[in-house]
Amino acid sequence: MPKAMHPLQVLKRPVVTEKTTMLGALGQYVFEVDTRANKPQIAEAVESAFDVTVLKVRTMMVRGKTKRFGTQLSTSPAWKKAVVTLAAGDQIQYFEGV
Repeated sequence: MPKAMHPLQVLKRPVVTEKTTMLGALGQYVFEVDTRANKPQIAEAVESAFDVTVLKVRTMMVRGKTKRFGTQLSTSPAWKKAVVTLAAGDQIQYFEGV
């Protein structure tokens, strides 16, 4: 059984790209989350942070990219991404006042 995490430790940042912006119109939002977080913890964190109802959570590990600096190879760390589907009528405002 994984150790319980505080909901504010689960969510790291929203992933804002063209593709994720289009998913927002469908009621789906994408977040970078802690690699140790599971689906129920992610759902609880989104519900408490944004006061919405979460219907479904899909998660995936994103492999780190390999970069080359001359003859040296370096890899950025892997990270976990969560796609959260909200109930009809709920939405999340990433940027307020912009």
